[in-house]
Amino acid sequence: MSEVTAVPLRPIGKGSLATLWIGVGLLVAAGVGTAYFGTRSQVAMAQPAAEFLAANGKRSGVVTTASGLQYQVLKEGQGPKPSAGDTVLVNYDGKLVNGEAFDSSSRQGGPAVLPVGGGMIPGWTEGLQLMKQGAKYRFWFPPKLAYGDRGAGGGVIPPNAVTIFDVELLAIAPPGMGGMGAAPQM
Repeated sequence: MSEVTAVPLRPIGKGSLATLWIGVGLLVAAGVGTAYFGTRSQVAMAQPAAEFLAANGKRSGVVTTASGLQYQVLKEGQGPKPSAGDTVLVNYDGKLVNGEAFDSSSRQGGPAVLPVGGGMIPGWTEGLQLMKQGAKYRFWFPPKLAYGDRGAGGGVIPPNAVTIFDVELLAIAPPGMGGMGAAPQM
């Protein structure tokens, strides 16, 4: 013999159906957001460098030089500009177009002492000479002014990657003063 237990059912209250659909909508939005933010960095890295730089060059405040270097003045300096024979003291942060950081002067122990004209990737040499002492710039280096088709850092910077550096020029030493420090060569 089987017995059936009757369970009393209550009718759905007013507003419950709307609350249910709002909850479903929020779950769908959260899923879409997670998918977007999870793949955004891969999409940014898959974009060809020329395409990224063409779009970036159209942004307000971004200047493109004849070599293809792009920069934006974040803070204008008041002092002199360094020349290729100078040594400079800088703070910098380097990242890829997907926002992944790969180097910074703070990771290296503080401001870096760098020779403007030697032992640097070409973008650094050109970019530093645009800045006045005390300035802070954001640079976008096309691959030919950065690490080219070889990449760097054991795969940290992929081949043909656009690299982005925020650079603050703290001081300029006269030619012949030299200096020590870790240059962003990877």
